[in-house]
Amino acid sequence: QVQLVESGGGLVQPGGSLRLSCAVSGSIFGRSAMGWFRQAPGQERELVAHISSGGSTNYADSVKGRCTISRDNAKNTGYLQMNSLKPEDTAVYYCYVERSYGPNYWGQGTQVIVSS
Repeated sequence: QVQLVESGGGLVQPGGSLRLSCAVSGSIFGRSAMGWFRQAPGQERELVAHISSGGSTNYADSVKGRCTISRDNAKNTGYLQMNSLKPEDTAVYYCYVERSYGPNYWGQGTQVIVSS
């Protein structure tokens, strides 16, 4: 069974940085695209960043230039480096791994709070 475990969230001041990690069990990680969504209270879930199995990336306009998605296939782990954080980045961040068939695999989420 595939499981995703996020870590790295927390409280950070505006302008600060965080690196989120997504550890994936199972053998699918290396051949699967993955990414990050976020959901703020009262708002819809928003795609933040996506990385293909080959390393191609795309980002939401709201985080371009401030966030970097990466992956380490040897460690079955994906990352989201977030810099110059703003209060509007406050949300629960979820990682996902795409499946060839059926719904994506999801993690349980990690809270990010940007506040002074």
